[in-house]
Amino acid sequence: MVNSKLIALLPDLASFILIVDEGSFTAAAKKLNVTPSALSKLVTRLEQALSVKLFERTTRTLIITPTGQQIYDQAIVMVNAAQQAWELSTTDHTKPTGALTIAAPEAFLNSVLQPFVIPFLQQYPSIQLKLRVADGEIDLLKDGIDVAFKLTDKPDENLVLKEIGKTNLVLCASPEYIEAKGIPVHPTELVNHDCLYLAETATDNIWDFFRDDEFHSVAVSGPYAVNHSQMRLNGVKQALGIGIFHDFVITQAIESREVVPILPDWTIKSNYHGVVAMQYSQTKYMPARLRVFIDYITKALNEKLNPVIPKTTM
Repeated sequence: MVNSKLIALLPDLASFILIVDEGSFTAAAKKLNVTPSALSKLVTRLEQALSVKLFERTTRTLIITPTGQQIYDQAIVMVNAAQQAWELSTTDHTKPTGALTIAAPEAFLNSVLQPFVIPFLQQYPSIQLKLRVADGEIDLLKDGIDVAFKLTDKPDENLVLKEIGKTNLVLCASPEYIEAKGIPVHPTELVNHDCLYLAETATDNIWDFFRDDEFHSVAVSGPYAVNHSQMRLNGVKQALGIGIFHDFVITQAIESREVVPILPDWTIKSNYHGVVAMQYSQTKYMPARLRVFIDYITKALNEKLNPVIPKTTM
């Protein structure tokens, strides 16, 4: 049963969110067409109702408190849900129109999705597409995401899952590096080579290799670590060391012989290994803009995501 006191707080919570997003009473007041003093009184009323302090205020700054941040995080879920409810009641679901927010890992967004964005918008000019780089965990409702692409072997069980391909990891180096340093013939030999890794977590330099019943976990090191696939690939091309990349990132460089696959008979696993999962919230009333995006991207990526990696050798 809905708490009647909570219902009375909902408008104030929505205004509180806008104040946080805008960073000041003045900016939020302009959006709401009220005075800054009215918003200041609103926040005081909300603080009294919740028995917490939401902001640290000075004459020049407005800083949200830790408790205020927690309340904001919960309230934004409420507002996003209300936004979806409003769209359901106002949008003609037979016409693809409105905004879509899409989240995807940087490498996938840059190498795979990017070529299809402009053609999609040209075909559906009434849709506004917002793209976000998201390499970590995503809360679709809280973050206002319509569709999330994930490279994983553990998709979110609470979301609709559409597998649109698989992704494998490929170890490679430039011909110049191999000529200078040699080519490893076994994973354990990588400890004697310069290796380029992500540097996102403390264990990103631990590379796991599988072949039949054999397994090796190798701690690598090198002169360059960066969690941006294209920058890391540029380092490999310029003979800084050996790197690991998704097949969709590295195929073209292999075909042009800028880089050479290493240890192609071994399977490499990481947090970003497995299926390419397109996930979205379960809904009985799917907006037309979401439906056409899912159909368009599924068809467009049908062949894109399963490249055959040539086993080029020196």
